[in-house]
Amino acid sequence: MKSIKSLLLAGLFLLTAQLSFAQGQAPASPKMTVTGLIGKANVTLVYSSPSVKGRKIWGELVPMDKVWRAGANTATSIETDADISVGGNNLPKGKYSIYMIPSEGEWQVIINSEVGQWGIKRGGETTRNAEKDVVTIKAKPKKSDFKEALEYKVVAKGISFAWENIELLIPAK
Repeated sequence: MKSIKSLLLAGLFLLTAQLSFAQGQAPASPKMTVTGLIGKANVTLVYSSPSVKGRKIWGELVPMDKVWRAGANTATSIETDADISVGGNNLPKGKYSIYMIPSEGEWQVIINSEVGQWGIKRGGETTRNAEKDVVTIKAKPKKSDFKEALEYKVVAKGISFAWENIELLIPAK
């Protein structure tokens, strides 16, 4: 009987140690928030930032020619406190989701009025409801220096996106 108790206590100790260790680790795709000015508008992006971790990103982890949530976990969001122009299209003040369709040439950047949804469904398809698209533009990616973690920045000419060996400017003013 004592050996069973000892075994149970040892198992409980190991389980507790494992859980404590797991809680101390950084999340696989940490939640990030970036803010900045576009014109006079305060713009905030909230996204989960996955890392390359030795994987091939474009065409494998992120399929080409398919809608992607533009980050990990929940769909990437953008919020602006004033109207801005994105690729020549009016984007009224408010909160939106960003999706992208990567391709070999130009990418599509989609700003959608639905927010807060998990980025993909169980079958792997996106949660984007195309009927709620507000702005769709084309943007040309370019090769860049290696970037381990996905990163957005609000810059003078719009929103900069970079990950692995690609960078993309979403023009806004």
